[in-house]
Amino acid sequence: MDELTSTAGIAALAAGAIALLALVLAVVQWRALRRMRIAQTQVLGDYGTRDLIEHAAHLHREFEALHAFITDAAARLDQRLDVVEDRADGAVSRVGLLRYDAYNEMSGRQSTSIALLDDRDCGVVLSSIHHREQARLYAKQVIHGRGELTLSPEEEEAIRLARSSTDAPAASPAPAAESAPPEDRDTP
Repeated sequence: MDELTSTAGIAALAAGAIALLALVLAVVQWRALRRMRIAQTQVLGDYGTRDLIEHAAHLHREFEALHAFITDAAARLDQRLDVVEDRADGAVSRVGLLRYDAYNEMSGRQSTSIALLDDRDCGVVLSSIHHREQARLYAKQVIHGRGELTLSPEEEEAIRLARSSTDAPAASPAPAAESAPPEDRDTP
């Protein structure tokens, strides 16, 4: 016991305490380093051998490549959308339907005029005139809301209904003002 109270013993105890403290600090530092490496692996992923600056440069290159790809894809989609919009401009988007009694026969409004128009008010108007003994179908081209041939009042009304429709086909619930039928109603 005298050996521990001597100068050499005190120095040995102090050295042991310092060694124990150094060991504790080494364990603490080792754990901190381990946490840092885990965090670095999470940030760098599989490229753990690179440093952070090299990794950031790699990410920047990858981002630029992704940006170029997205820009190219967006340009191709714009081109395709332009083609689709051009096709859609010529598609039937407005419909007007009018039912009426062409010969004032009280036959339940069996005659029909239907206008099928695109967004530029171009298309066709079809009229089906029904009589007791016969039915006739007439087709007239419509260009910018006007008939290429003379239109009957019912056809004009069907076009007006189509031009005023937005989403769904319009149908008139009541008969339009009926004109007196001519002697031979071959052309509506």
